[in-house]
Amino acid sequence: MELRTLRYFVAVAEELHFGRAAVRLHMSQPPLSRAIMRLESEVGAALFDRSSTGVTLTAVGAVLFDEARALLDQAGRLRVRVAAAAGVATITVGILGDSADPGAIRLADAYRQRHPRVEVRIRETDLTDPTCGLHAGLVDVALTRGPFDGTGLTTHELRADPVGALLRADDPLARRDSLKVADLADRRWFVFPEGTDPLWQSYWNGGEPREGPVVRAVAECRQAVLWNGTVGMTLLDHEPGEGLEVVPLTDMPPSRVVAAWNEGDTNPLIRSFERIAIAAYRG
Repeated sequence: MELRTLRYFVAVAEELHFGRAAVRLHMSQPPLSRAIMRLESEVGAALFDRSSTGVTLTAVGAVLFDEARALLDQAGRLRVRVAAAAGVATITVGILGDSADPGAIRLADAYRQRHPRVEVRIRETDLTDPTCGLHAGLVDVALTRGPFDGTGLTTHELRADPVGALLRADDPLARRDSLKVADLADRRWFVFPEGTDPLWQSYWNGGEPREGPVVRAVAECRQAVLWNGTVGMTLLDHEPGEGLEVVPLTDMPPSRVVAAWNEGDTNPLIRSFERIAIAAYRG
C-alpha cells in the first residue's frame, strides 16, 4: 500500500464524504473514488458502506483507519527525525498578541517534548495581522484568533472565548452586569489601522463601522480607553488593569482561538503542531 493512497483513505474516513475529502486533498472526486476502489480491491474487502444517506466505515475499514493513521503518523515522525539529524528541522510559528495564554504554554511544553531537536522560531505579531504573517509567507503555522480572510489557508478551532466591553472603571456602563453592542452605539471605539483585514476589523468593532483612536497592540487598546474614554472589545477573562473594567457582551459571538497554516502544506511538523495543539487546548 502506498502512503499516498492511505492518505486518500484517511481523508475520506475522517470526512465520511468523498466530495469534502477531494476538496481537502486538492483533487477532483473521480480519481479519489478510483483510488479507494483500487485499495478495496487490494485489501479484498469493502472499506466503506455507500448509500443515499451517506458514507460509513465498514468493520474492515475501521481497522484500516486506525492502522493507517498510526502508520502515517510514524512516517511523519520519521521525516522529522531525519531532518533533525541533518540539522535542518525548523518551524516558524506566528503568535498573535498574548503568548502567555495557558493553552499556548501547554502547547509549547508538549511540542518541545515531542520534538526536542526541532528549532522553533517564534514571530509574535500585533493586532494588525491576524494571520501572523501566513499570507506574507513569513511563518509556517499561526496560533491566532479568527475571523480573518482564510483564502488559501486551513484552520482548526482550538477554543472559543467570551468577550466583553472594555470601559473606564468610572464609566456609567461599567456598573452594568452585562451589555449589548447597541448600548455602545453612540460611543467612540478604538479601531485598527486602515488596511487591516476587514473581517477581523468588523468583529472587534461589533459588526459596525467605528471612529476613534487607532491602535495596533493590546496595551494600546487599554491606554486608548484609559486616556480617551473610548470603548472597545476584549476577552472577558483578561485582566484589564487598574482603572478599567470589562462587562460581558451578551450578543457577541465568542473569539475563537485557531491554528492556521497554508492549504496543501504537507510539512509533518505542522501536522504534529495541529495534533498537539488540539490536546493542549483541551487542557
